[in-house]
Amino acid sequence: MNVLELYIWIGMTIIVLIMILLGYLGGRGTKNIDDFAIGGGQLGPVLLGLGFAATYLSAAVFLGYPGWSYEWGYANLWLMLAIFGGGPIGALLVAKRVRKINTKQKSLSLPDWLGDYYNSDILRVGTALLLLFNIFYIAAQFVAGARVFEFTMGLSYNAGLILIAAIVIIYVYVGGTLADIYTDAVQIIIMTVAGLLIFVSGIVHFWEGSITNTFASITDNLAAQNPNLVTVFNPESPYFDSISAVIGAIIIQAAFAATAPQLFNKILGLKNEKDIGKMLLVYVVIMFCCVVTLFGGIYSRAAFGENIAVSDMALIEYIIQFFPAIIAAFMLIVILAAALSTTDGLFVSMSTVFANDIFLKVFVRRNIIKVNDKKAQKIALRISRLAVLAIGIVSYLIVLNPPKYMGDLLWISVSGIAAGTVGPVLYAIFGKKKPSPRAAELSMIIGLASYFILYFGKIEKSTMAAGAWATLIGIAVMFILAKIMKQPQSEISSQKDAI
Repeated sequence: MNVLELYIWIGMTIIVLIMILLGYLGGRGTKNIDDFAIGGGQLGPVLLGLGFAATYLSAAVFLGYPGWSYEWGYANLWLMLAIFGGGPIGALLVAKRVRKINTKQKSLSLPDWLGDYYNSDILRVGTALLLLFNIFYIAAQFVAGARVFEFTMGLSYNAGLILIAAIVIIYVYVGGTLADIYTDAVQIIIMTVAGLLIFVSGIVHFWEGSITNTFASITDNLAAQNPNLVTVFNPESPYFDSISAVIGAIIIQAAFAATAPQLFNKILGLKNEKDIGKMLLVYVVIMFCCVVTLFGGIYSRAAFGENIAVSDMALIEYIIQFFPAIIAAFMLIVILAAALSTTDGLFVSMSTVFANDIFLKVFVRRNIIKVNDKKAQKIALRISRLAVLAIGIVSYLIVLNPPKYMGDLLWISVSGIAAGTVGPVLYAIFGKKKPSPRAAELSMIIGLASYFILYFGKIEKSTMAAGAWATLIGIAVMFILAKIMKQPQSEISSQKDAI
């Protein structure tokens, strides 16, 4: 075992012990499905702002996205604009109104919220099934954790995969959202420090007397390798080869912030809707400090040329080569924390789908299963925890053979969910009158179908752009049908009774 491996094992042991402790503390406060899903709706803006940023900024920010920068150069920096611009826009569009509506609905998740608002079990179950695509998102985070263990700690890929899955499953199983939020706060703080260190390190390493000269030297280096690496739009990139692709990336990032279930749960967990501004301010500041890691991929390309076989590992190679062992170990632990911070939120939101959205709100509410409220809550909590185990196993099996780019897995799941849900969410916020539930159901179906046709039909090669255009189609369908399909009076009365 070399010095770097020793430091990583020590650091991981400390982090895991802290997470287990926080999971235990979260578990003590988890008495029912409300606590498990949204922390009882009693969480403060700073803690939730940290959690929102940690969940938004997955391991892709430290592995996948720098890998894209390594592969395609400066054009990938458009992703910074998409994340920094689109994310806050999406959150601002929905957060306050969603939280206000939920003071009456008391919903616990995105499917629950939509199903309650439109009084539609079809929409509730349909959205819940859409969220199963997030298994691919979880699987991508498992890949990131396994790669770090494999590349730096001498474990096999499969052993690393088992270890990262076990860590997340255990503490989410025990503590639910309370464990998720507490650990996210710890993880995002160290992610922020690491992001700033990576950005500054390249300037120090390539220093040419001034920041301007330094980046000019890096640019000359990249241009000598491939002129497309320094163009505004890279024709070799499937994501940022045109202005339309950039617009698409901004739209889908906004849609992600607005409707991603693991982020949506954070909004529902806020104690006071007046604190949404504070929550988003914390989120934006932290996010900016983290997304500068995209420069790490550019630094790696300038330092190593085309000699890195797996682009997702470009930042890890850069960290190992240019940081002292103890700092490199810290950075690599941060990458693991980034994977964990997103994965735990996804586990909670997806397990809530089975326990609350399907079991409580469909089977129990419709008297398909007849149990009293106290017993129903106990069963729901048990289902949510068993779902954590099932989701973890399926996610593990998906990536026994890892994909070339982990970022592709992320955005396939995000795009499908956004295409099917953004239309109904936005109409609930901005529409003047509630339409027939059939309008929202058709928006979900047509939006999702549009994404499959655009992306898997190879009409649009960028999954982010395909997701953006499909989302716009879903929105248009929702607002058009809302004008045509009015809500019957009988449905309005039943909806009032449900709320």
